[in-house]
Amino acid sequence: MVLHTPLYDRHVQLGGKMVAYAGYELPVEYPAGLVAEHLAVRQQAGLFDVSHMGEFTLRGAGALAWLNNTFTNAFDSLKPGRVRYTLLCNENGGCLDDLIVYCVSRDHYVLVVNAANRAKDYAWLCEHLTEDVTLDDVSDHIALLALQGPQSAAALAQISEGELPTRNYSFAEDVRVCGKSCWVARTGYTGEYGFEIFLKPADAELVWDSLLAVVNESGEQFVSACGLGARDTLRLEAGMPLYGHEMTDAVNPLEAGLEFAVKLDKEFIGRDAIRDSVPVQRKRVGLRVLDKGIVREDAELYVGDTLVGRTTSGTFAPHLEAAIAMGLVNTESSAIGTVLEAQVRKRRLRAEVVELPFYKANK
Repeated sequence: MVLHTPLYDRHVQLGGKMVAYAGYELPVEYPAGLVAEHLAVRQQAGLFDVSHMGEFTLRGAGALAWLNNTFTNAFDSLKPGRVRYTLLCNENGGCLDDLIVYCVSRDHYVLVVNAANRAKDYAWLCEHLTEDVTLDDVSDHIALLALQGPQSAAALAQISEGELPTRNYSFAEDVRVCGKSCWVARTGYTGEYGFEIFLKPADAELVWDSLLAVVNESGEQFVSACGLGARDTLRLEAGMPLYGHEMTDAVNPLEAGLEFAVKLDKEFIGRDAIRDSVPVQRKRVGLRVLDKGIVREDAELYVGDTLVGRTTSGTFAPHLEAAIAMGLVNTESSAIGTVLEAQVRKRRLRAEVVELPFYKANK
């Protein structure tokens, strides 16, 4: 059964090219095209429907201890109104998912997980619950919009009441957007300044329509509807990993370059296996393609005749106007400036290891 978000009809009306993704039918792009959507986010503001993401509520006296014992990051310092990135690992240290934790209070948290992993994550987490916490899947009761880009605050301010969060990885409860009560968070997956808006499904069309209709001082609309295609090129340009690509259950967080979210000085599931992997034998790298052509995911990477790794994602980056990729390679071949060769069909393209992220917004 194919699922639809509350904004499905809007996507069809706007001419969205609908594709199957994570069990949902979602727009990959609109008539303006992926490049225009990508550049709209980098230059003005783009609006994404990400209502397919999963949301779980965690409650109970033992919620904080459970978070610390279950996920890779530490949460003792996470205060109400703040947000933290973390990973869920198996006993072997492999990544089962990456997620965002929102702190409402010391005994109340909201977890946002990847759409494709919603059912798997919920089942796994429920199997590991302690008696002093409860976990509920509330995904079907929440719509989620991502408003991203340097003009996103100007757009949202036009239709909202109350103070918007300004600090990265923070959120505000009960912000009135079009008169509707919403959570507004300073989070996103594009590498740009932006917001994510949590709201009731029944309110999604009103807020979506209102954001697309806002105008600047010249009377021009400046928020563009964006699809899955631009979301992927934006996150790749910003060097952000994607589950199933840069992270899998066979890749640990240190190999994926996510050590900032791993606290080895505390107990958590998979900690010992991750600690025993140090120093890691492979790592995620950024690659800028030097020859003409695009390197996609799962291309073999060579130094001479030696296979040293594979790409995990690859595209043409519209803002940078360059072909880029990320890959997992052995540590001996991971130094900045190393030139690798990517096997693309019957030819090899040179690609230089460069610092991540490829693009960093001026915030």
